[in-house]
Amino acid sequence: MAKKRYVIVGTGSRHRMFRNAIIGTFKEHCELVAFCDNNEGRMRVSNKEIAEKGHPEVPMYADGEFDKMIAEMKPDAVIVTTRDCFHDKYIIRAMELGCDAITEKPMTTDDVKCQNIVDTQKKTGKSVRVTFNYRYSPPRTQVKDMLMAGVIGRIISVDFHWLLDTRHGADYFRRWHRNKENSGGLMVHKATHHFDLINWWLSSPPEMVFAAGGRKFYTPDTAKRYGLEGRGERCLDCAAKDKCKFYLDLGKGGLKTLYLDNEQYDGYLRDQCVFSDKIDIEDTMNVVVRYKNGVYMSYSLNAFEPKEGLEIRVNGTKGRLEHSTLETSYVSGQDGSKVHETIKQGTHTLVFPHFGNPYPVELWTGTGGHGGGDNPLLESVFHPNPPEDKYRRAASFSEGAYSILTGVAANKSMASGQPVQIDSLVKGIPEPNFTDMPEW
Repeated sequence: MAKKRYVIVGTGSRHRMFRNAIIGTFKEHCELVAFCDNNEGRMRVSNKEIAEKGHPEVPMYADGEFDKMIAEMKPDAVIVTTRDCFHDKYIIRAMELGCDAITEKPMTTDDVKCQNIVDTQKKTGKSVRVTFNYRYSPPRTQVKDMLMAGVIGRIISVDFHWLLDTRHGADYFRRWHRNKENSGGLMVHKATHHFDLINWWLSSPPEMVFAAGGRKFYTPDTAKRYGLEGRGERCLDCAAKDKCKFYLDLGKGGLKTLYLDNEQYDGYLRDQCVFSDKIDIEDTMNVVVRYKNGVYMSYSLNAFEPKEGLEIRVNGTKGRLEHSTLETSYVSGQDGSKVHETIKQGTHTLVFPHFGNPYPVELWTGTGGHGGGDNPLLESVFHPNPPEDKYRRAASFSEGAYSILTGVAANKSMASGQPVQIDSLVKGIPEPNFTDMPEW
């Protein structure tokens, strides 16, 4: 069987997971044939890294040479790990040129771009895969298993709280994510994971969204309270860096190699001040969602907490399920950072049955990033014959669309103060491939 040919567009820190899987674990089935980026320096870094792993360097194409790359390298699929705001550009063009697309979450950042992806997929018939690794994390899959089995009956309501700490959470306010035109804000970039989990756990897309939020912590006023007089626009040359607990040292290790040494190519500054008045995303958000199956959810996301993880409470006709996860914090691209590994001591699932005694559940476990979700996700993406999956964790553009539309609607609701109907945003989304769920 011929190897499947892949190109990767966007060579920041996130592309490494896909790249290493192609040239490593799945090299018998896959072939990496090119990189594409607007930053030649980062492509050179990636080529150097794969050469150190024994893989030959691959051709590099500027972002304006995407069509040329497809014509010359003839890939089967394009992996998109660019800034979120450019995902639609490469997903759509890949399909138009006859390729399938695999994209890092979120699929895109707003309803207009989402509609264009949906329309192009319908026209071309090509595949779009969105890589939701949280679905594959063993404790999260276990929650799906229990809900499918009817442990708490038919689901009625959900309370979901996500906590980003002052290491990981702050990092979104240093990077390109700090502006909604790039990321859609945390309601899209980060919460797409969480909204997808709920859609998948409930086996239902969202119907209506109401939201409120703002930037309350990462502000110039907070910098004043910390006594950070004379702060600069970036950490590298900031006069207040010696007393700032949010200081990021870009001058050493992987951050230097990937970002500081390559600023000359695109002007991107990886260590911008988290208290800048140029930031326009929220750091505290509250959302109410109604789903098509009648379930209601209350959701919160705060990006300045003293711990990292999630707390979810699912209420059903036969009882209540409580799941909490404590995770390691990390800074993207920093040497030694472990990507969302589960901390056993702070992770548990409890069931409270009606008219019975509550009991703990022995957790399913795994190893690796995102709570053990990365490895099984990669197997499902790159193995030609992945294991049969009764949970239907593989996500297409349909699931990708509904995952972002909760966040897109939340952004619109925060701006207008009014609830937003999901079906007013994008038309023609096929029904997601969800599992059946208990009726009682």
